[in-house]
Amino acid sequence: MKRKNILPVIIVLLAVFPFCFSTGKTIENNNHQENLLQTTEITNLPENQFQDKKTPPPFPFGKTPEDSLKCRNNISLYSEHYGHRNFTMAYEPWREVFLNCPGARQNTFFRGIVLVRMKYNEETDPVKREAWIDTIMMVYDKRIKYWGHTETSREGLVTGRKAVELSRLRPGNVKEINQLTSHAIELEKEQTQADVLLVHMQSLIRLADAGLKDTEDILVAYDEIMNIIDYNLEHNPGDKRYYDPAKDQINIMFEPFASCKNIVRLFTPRFNKNPEDPELLERITNMLSKSDCTEEALFYNATKNLHRLNPDATSAFLMGRLENNSGNYDKAIDYFQEAVNLYEEDSDKFRAYLLMADISFRNLRLFSDARSFALKASELDPENGRPYILIGEMYAATASECGDDELTSKVAYWAAVDKFNQARNVDSEPAVQERADQLIDTYRHYFPDVETTFMYGLNEGDVYRVECWINETTRVRSRK
Repeated sequence: MKRKNILPVIIVLLAVFPFCFSTGKTIENNNHQENLLQTTEITNLPENQFQDKKTPPPFPFGKTPEDSLKCRNNISLYSEHYGHRNFTMAYEPWREVFLNCPGARQNTFFRGIVLVRMKYNEETDPVKREAWIDTIMMVYDKRIKYWGHTETSREGLVTGRKAVELSRLRPGNVKEINQLTSHAIELEKEQTQADVLLVHMQSLIRLADAGLKDTEDILVAYDEIMNIIDYNLEHNPGDKRYYDPAKDQINIMFEPFASCKNIVRLFTPRFNKNPEDPELLERITNMLSKSDCTEEALFYNATKNLHRLNPDATSAFLMGRLENNSGNYDKAIDYFQEAVNLYEEDSDKFRAYLLMADISFRNLRLFSDARSFALKASELDPENGRPYILIGEMYAATASECGDDELTSKVAYWAAVDKFNQARNVDSEPAVQERADQLIDTYRHYFPDVETTFMYGLNEGDVYRVECWINETTRVRSRK
């Protein structure tokens, strides 16, 4: 199965994301010559000296006053050149700082990626270019080693940046890239940056194409990635410009795997084996919901079990919709009522009450209950006209049942039009206004004519009480 090449999109995102957060933990690569910074010169301290990444390195400027003076001079020299963007002159003194006092400044590693990348771009010898790539990767590794105890160089963040860099420099190292992105996501969780998620999905699909990953790996990863993206879109709106394009590209990549048949085939055996595993149930419901597979029996069964194990407002509301779609209207009402009891936001309660009103009216024909639910919705959102429109439609639908002559069988239309007018008065939304106008125009033609009202001794504008279940006061109006 051919996939779309998204490398240009990743390169664009690389240009957008700040390189100062460049990055991560390496998997050793022995296929290339030793990197050009001669890493064995970095320190004479034993390796276990820095195993605790929560502790800053000792002797940041060297062990002796002479070391300290030399280090500070080189920091000053390369910083001045770097500040004037004279990267060629900055490189050698930066290299001395990197090799001899890497614990002195975290900027050594931020700026180092820029300087080593410059050397890579200038190199024309293919073998040496590969060595410079090794060096770039090593700079990321040492950043974690010496500065992993800080928030801005924490292992997960830097590992993700390294993975993205490697995907650009060595796109063929798919397995290594995937190992890096997997580790970064494991550490960063909701903090994982958008381009890391994008590169992770791309590497998984390429591994699947090579037969090294299967469809289930893609499905599980997609669910995890979308949860992280949705979390950031909700909680970090300032990062929308990063996560939105990543989400679009990941959805495009996922399309060949997103069929309901695939999801049901893969997850049904797991559901049957562990029908009460909350983590599995959440994954199944999320996956089927995102792929618009909510008509599947697996979705219903997983949602029902999840709600029984971990009931909350969202699962109660979802169960209400599922029972409604299945024609189990009484159960649907019960679940929506449970959702109302659990919801905290009035807007959520409003939505549930309005659905309860609609089901009670159209499916159960319990008009008094339907009106009660609609009025409760209106109390929660007094400026929303939809509850009044629904009540007006109930009155109009039962008008002929609430009378036994040519007057009483039509008076309910007065009360119905009252509700449509009330909807117009409280709600300025164009869609509500338009719907109310349409209904008013329709049902005023059902008013009794002048002869009928006169025959029953009624005058235009008289107060009149509509009986039956409606039991409301209105005013007399004749059809014109």
